[in-house]
Amino acid sequence: MNHEHAPGARPAASGAKLVEQVHALLAAPRPWPVVQVGDPVLRGIAAPYDGQLPDALLRDLLDAMFRHLPGVGVGIAAPQLGIPLALAVIEDPADVPPEIAAERQRAPQPPLELVNPVLTPLGSRYHAFHEACLSVEGFTAVVARHAQVRLSALDGGGRPYELELSGWPARIAQHETDHLGGVLYLDRAEPRSLSTIANHERFWTPRPRPAP
Repeated sequence: MNHEHAPGARPAASGAKLVEQVHALLAAPRPWPVVQVGDPVLRGIAAPYDGQLPDALLRDLLDAMFRHLPGVGVGIAAPQLGIPLALAVIEDPADVPPEIAAERQRAPQPPLELVNPVLTPLGSRYHAFHEACLSVEGFTAVVARHAQVRLSALDGGGRPYELELSGWPARIAQHETDHLGGVLYLDRAEPRSLSTIANHERFWTPRPRPAP
């Protein structure tokens, strides 16, 4: 995806500065605070990863990003942690009621490391569902996403891979890859659908039906 730089976006950090940032992040108490909307790092174009970090430090960063996810979200991109590199991780146990999983085509997604990811839409179908974001705390809105995509990326060891994703895993990949281009889900959302998460759960989340 090609996106223009947003006004006020930070210039790319040097390799030494990035190493310093990652060491500071890894040393910080957890859970880490996630960068919130309004911070320019979320609107810049993440620098392609080309070895700015020592291999062991990249491995530590990706592993720590995965450890951040349980109970918090299903994916996170490095810019959300203040690191302007084209890195993200995805993992979704799909621990939701069966009726919601079926409606959203949400199958479990094993861990994926996305280094310099590129997404290619497959077909012309879109699915529209509510999304939320760790960088836009407390809100959700409906976003139409490609129903199926091809993901091309490197893993943390520099090995290229290619996958076809559909349903909810395709949505997660699009959401996280957007972050690397300075795009938030709000930019793609239907404005009238914006809701607090509390009101979405109160008024829009399906409830289990009582047994007959």
